[in-house]
Amino acid sequence: MSGVLLLGGSGFLGRHVAARLAARNIPVSVPTRRRERAKHLLVLPTVEVVEADVGDDATLTALCAGKDGVVNLVGILKGGNGEPYGAGFARVHAELPARVGHAAVAAGVPRLVHVSALKAASDAPSGYLRSKAAGEAAMLVTMPQATIFRPSVIFGAGDSFLSMFAALLRRLPVVPLAAADARFQPVWVGNVADAIVEALLRPEAAGRTFELCGPSEYTLRQLVEYVGTVIGRKRLVIGLSQPLSWLQAFALEMVGGPMTRDNLKSMSVPSVCEAGCRLPFGLEPAYLEAIAPTYLK
Repeated sequence: MSGVLLLGGSGFLGRHVAARLAARNIPVSVPTRRRERAKHLLVLPTVEVVEADVGDDATLTALCAGKDGVVNLVGILKGGNGEPYGAGFARVHAELPARVGHAAVAAGVPRLVHVSALKAASDAPSGYLRSKAAGEAAMLVTMPQATIFRPSVIFGAGDSFLSMFAALLRRLPVVPLAAADARFQPVWVGNVADAIVEALLRPEAAGRTFELCGPSEYTLRQLVEYVGTVIGRKRLVIGLSQPLSWLQAFALEMVGGPMTRDNLKSMSVPSVCEAGCRLPFGLEPAYLEAIAPTYLK
C-alpha cells in the first residue's frame, strides 16, 4: 500500500495499528489538532503526524488524497445529554463516519475500515450504542465496500479498562460496583489491530462486518476481582442494586468521573459474541490471563 490515513491514530488502539502498519513498511498519516498529542508515534519510521482539523470537510478530503486506505478509530465514551444520543455522540459517532465516507469517495480511496462497537443497534438502550449504529449506516450508504469492526471492550497495555480498576483497587479498601453482573468478552488490542491491518490488505474483507471478542466471557465483578488478584490488592467487591448503580453513575457523571448513566445503559446489553469467538483472517484470540499480568503489575 502506498499510504494509509489513520484517524484516531494517537489513541490507545491507534498506536497499536500505527505500529503494525509501520512494521509492514506502510506509510501512515495521523492527523491531530495538536502535534504533541501524537509525539509517541514519531519514533515509528513510516508514520507522519500532521496537524489538521478533521472537522473541516475540505481538509478531510485533502488528507484522503493519494491514500490506498483510510481507518477511522475515532470514538468517545461520554457524549452528553440530549436526543437521540447526545450532542457529542452525534458529532463523533454518527456525523464523522458519514463525512469520512464522503471524503474517501471524493478522493478515490479504495479501502475504508471503520471501528464501531459490539451490540451497536438503532434500538439499543444507550446513546453510545445507537450512535455507533448510526455511524455504521451512514458510512455504508456512502461507501458500501467499507469494512466494519464491532469489538467488545478492548484490553491491553495503556487501556482505560483493566488499568482503571487496578488504580481503584490500589486506593480503595472496598469497591462498590455498579452493574456487577454485566457481561463482557474482552478482546486484546493486538488482535483488534491485526484484524484492522489485515482488512486493509485483503480484498475479501470489503463490505463485511466482523464482531471481535476474546476467547472467554466474564462478569464485571469477575474482572475486578481478577485484577485485584493480579496486582496483589484483593478487595471486597460489593455489587450495587439497580437503583444504587443508577445513583452512583449519576454522581460520577456530575463530577466528570469514569462512569455515566449512558455507560450504565450500555452495560445492560451483554458485550459478548453470541456465536463464540472466531476472529477473522485466521487470527488466534489471546487470553486475558496471558496478557493482563504483563502490564497490570
